[in-house]
Amino acid sequence: MNPAIQGLLTIVIGVSGCVGYFYLSNQFLDKVLFPARGPNAGRNINRANMIRPWLFLLPAILALGVYLAYPVFETLRLSLTDRVAGGGYEWAGFDNYSQMLAEPKFWEAMRNNMLWLIVVPAMSTAFGLLVAQLTDRIRWGNVAKSLIFMPMAISFVGASVIWKLVYDARPPDQDQIGVLNAIYIFFGGTETHTWLTLPFWNNFFLMIVLVWIQTGFAMVILSAALRGIPEETIEAAILDGANPFQIFFKIKVPQIKTTIMVVWTTITIVVLKVFDIVFAMTNGQWETQVLANYMYDKMFRANDWGVGSASAMVIMLLVTPILIWNVRNARKEMQ
Repeated sequence: MNPAIQGLLTIVIGVSGCVGYFYLSNQFLDKVLFPARGPNAGRNINRANMIRPWLFLLPAILALGVYLAYPVFETLRLSLTDRVAGGGYEWAGFDNYSQMLAEPKFWEAMRNNMLWLIVVPAMSTAFGLLVAQLTDRIRWGNVAKSLIFMPMAISFVGASVIWKLVYDARPPDQDQIGVLNAIYIFFGGTETHTWLTLPFWNNFFLMIVLVWIQTGFAMVILSAALRGIPEETIEAAILDGANPFQIFFKIKVPQIKTTIMVVWTTITIVVLKVFDIVFAMTNGQWETQVLANYMYDKMFRANDWGVGSASAMVIMLLVTPILIWNVRNARKEMQ
């Protein structure tokens, strides 16, 4: 079957299934289970209205159970077992975790992830806030915002390919297609550098890719927050003689502090799960390993599902507190 037709059929069947489910479930609720007639009509209507929201939530709850809860418990089980040569599994307890903690590559991944956590959310949020403030003050600000947001439309792998070309290295006597080496040679450099093989610094070259992508996201959210600041507070600060820097740091930033933290934590979650950029650009070589790539190497290259699952649980444990914090803050905002 033609892929386009197959995709169209999937959409039609999916939408029809959803409409059919909600229509038939409501009919069953109102006509069969709690009919709005007879002496108990009022009580039945109230009961039906109490159950109705759960009808709408049921598909989402089932989907979360199948695609989220089950994988979590299965990953936990795999992290506590080892594959047997003839097939099946045997109980290993915390041996996989002990093996993982004893490997230098795991600690290299942890160290690099911590470095990413320090640099990427801070730079992305700072650049996003700066761009949001500056573009609101210029006539062609919307065009600038569109250009800065554009990398968000590119996949991580696509962005990695673009930046891999930026870091490309050729002999000094040849034309450089790598922008960074071309600039370096133009300003008097005598030899090119393979930037992605320079230990420690290559991590920052990889981080630039994610900062480039996430700055657009931070800019859009923070720009909306800046526009929501009451004009009266800014006008009062101007009348009191505050300069633009004081208005920005002492009036605007404190009022959007919650939004800044939401942006920061959202990017932090992305950083904890970063995989595509490292996989496409260095594959974890030259001391650039991160947790997600370490997990992939263990599970699909070394075929060690126990240690791979253990590293997946580590990633989940690191992400969970940030998710809980975000949810609690969102509930406070709603209240």
